[in-house]
Amino acid sequence: MKIILADSAGFCFGVKRATQLAFKAAEENCPICSLGPIIHSPQVVEKLENKGVKVVERVEDIEAGMVVIRSHGITAGELADIHARNLTPVDATCPFVKKAQDYAALLCAEGYSVVLVGEKDHPEVQGIISYTRGAEVAVVADREEAQRLPNKTKIGIVAQTTQSFENLRQVTGVCLDKSKEVRVFNTICDATSVRQAEARKIAQQADLMLVVGGFNSANTTRLAHICRELQPRTYHIETAAQIDLLWFADAKTVGITAGASTPRWIIDEVVKRVASFEN
Repeated sequence: MKIILADSAGFCFGVKRATQLAFKAAEENCPICSLGPIIHSPQVVEKLENKGVKVVERVEDIEAGMVVIRSHGITAGELADIHARNLTPVDATCPFVKKAQDYAALLCAEGYSVVLVGEKDHPEVQGIISYTRGAEVAVVADREEAQRLPNKTKIGIVAQTTQSFENLRQVTGVCLDKSKEVRVFNTICDATSVRQAEARKIAQQADLMLVVGGFNSANTTRLAHICRELQPRTYHIETAAQIDLLWFADAKTVGITAGASTPRWIIDEVVKRVASFEN
């Protein structure tokens, strides 16, 4: 059985930076927490908790010490509250997410009706919206939702960093029919595009696909969706323990990819377990 592992599987730059900042901060001799999970990997979050970095959902529940800001970012209001309570922020926000926040704010300041391509309830999306300082932002998941938007004089578009380029392109096409002036910032992370392209290529060659990453990870879930469209025998797993030998019946080529929040040690365990089925 042949195993094809995606070259870019695992941590992207932003996630690697965030985890390094969090583990380094954990070495300081003071109370520390993260506002929401630092990344969407329950296994990494657990390791940080063992180092004393507990997850807190609300700023008002933090009494003192350091606060690690997750890679997805937080809202402008939460950041203001952190400073108001004299807490020490450790800003692990992904630089690509910060760009999306800045571009959304710029578009609002210049009078554009902002369309944000993404998942309405995702923390990154909620954070981006907050930096428009109360302006109305239309969050659309896909072309169908975009078609229900009203016509506007000027439309400005940004995207959640883990969206697919094809989805952004389709929403933009719809908006071009709804306004004479459309300005688009492609805020999709390069690492996301690379991972999705690799996943498509491998899924076309494999008899079975494993997509490794947190079930709460948007980019991993999207990778699984992309692979499943090309290879129905696609399984989204978090760890090697979830692999079922029965999946591999008659599979000669197995493709493996992983989300941007998936640590290397988990990927290695998955590869090792799949390789063991050959014996």
